[in-house]
Amino acid sequence: MPSIRLHNTLSARCERFVPLDKNRVTVYVCGPTVYNNIHIGNARPIVVFDTLYRLLRYHYQRVDYVRNITDIDDKIIKAAADKNQAVQDLTAHYSTLFHQDIEPLNVLQPSMEPRATEHIDSMQEMIKVMLAKGCAYESQQHVLFKVSHRGTHYGCLSKRRLEEMIAGARVEVADYKHDPLDFVLWKPAQEHEPGWASPWGRGRPGWHLECSAMAKSYLGEVIDIHGGGQDLVFPHHENEIAQTCCVHGRDYFARYWVHNGYITVDEKKMAKSAGNFLTLHDALQQHHGEVIRYALLSSHYRKPMDWNQTSLLQAKQNLDRWYRGLLTASTAAPGADCVDDAFMKALADDLNTPAALGILHDLAHNKQWHRLRSSASYLGLLYESPQAWFRWVPSARQEILDEYRIEQLLNEREQARQRKDYASADAIRQQLEQAGVAVEDKKEGVQWRRLL
Repeated sequence: MPSIRLHNTLSARCERFVPLDKNRVTVYVCGPTVYNNIHIGNARPIVVFDTLYRLLRYHYQRVDYVRNITDIDDKIIKAAADKNQAVQDLTAHYSTLFHQDIEPLNVLQPSMEPRATEHIDSMQEMIKVMLAKGCAYESQQHVLFKVSHRGTHYGCLSKRRLEEMIAGARVEVADYKHDPLDFVLWKPAQEHEPGWASPWGRGRPGWHLECSAMAKSYLGEVIDIHGGGQDLVFPHHENEIAQTCCVHGRDYFARYWVHNGYITVDEKKMAKSAGNFLTLHDALQQHHGEVIRYALLSSHYRKPMDWNQTSLLQAKQNLDRWYRGLLTASTAAPGADCVDDAFMKALADDLNTPAALGILHDLAHNKQWHRLRSSASYLGLLYESPQAWFRWVPSARQEILDEYRIEQLLNEREQARQRKDYASADAIRQQLEQAGVAVEDKKEGVQWRRLL
């Protein structure tokens, strides 16, 4: 049995991971709400849980990984209205941009990627069960979950006192609630808003209910791992537990709750008002996706991490060093037997990516290139060919020579050398170096790489 340890937010300690079914691991991670480009903080859980997915797939025969898309939400409706756009068009647009933005991060496709609007019937069925059991009630065209029904179990995940919860973020106080902590399962929709027919009137589901319904639809009543950002612990995940346990009559929903820490930018909280709000799309204009992924993995997932130019430069330099080594290695593809044992042990120790990266540096230092590349694949790294890596250029740097112009200059240099016009050949080489392109004359021919 694999020895994987994960920090469980529910128990507040690291535990050995043992799935309910040794032949099938179930994982649910909250995905994007598609009303805008995702920011760099949203990219962290995408990379963290992709890495966990890779680790689990290494050890288990089957891993069902669900990452949802929230395509109905108050923020979505407001954004669509602000843009004078249909909600469906807005969510389709930003869903496409989401996938385009995460592709350069070398993120594996999850097993399933359901959309909330595809599961309205399932949500309504869950509401009916909660009403029948007395843990929900109707009020002013709303259906709400009665938190008091959960008793002392409410707060088991967030470890918050009642007063803290009421004052907490995203808890709405309204006159239709019997208690300020009660949360919405179904809300009425205005005429101009998207809505679905229901026994409680035309309306739409509450945000918390969406994830419970999708997790049940694809993974079952009890799942192994539920993940997301630390900001989702309360109220979102706390409410997921409450409603799901009520519906299924169980004491727990997910057996392991895994949360990643926050991101700051230059040691400040990221906010549009602070002028340091950074979307992943904008970051990709300046940095290779692999550099961004490396930087996101350089801190332990549970700890806060600071996004800054120093860490990005360090990530680029380290990857340059590894790819330079791979240029000298055999072109034979590494097999699974090349994965380093110490590396996998580090990764299995609560996803200790900083320690795993340190082992990769040792492998590079010892010139174990096949082992380096095969191991790095479980961090989603070293997926480019060395040639492609050194030829990549940030789209924001328009002044940099494109590949066509580089090849053109190299052809001119070769013609000059054949004419024995070495002065012209040297001048072209110097021109390329000044443009950030290194030229190497080798037995197999001329090779070039960028010095960015």
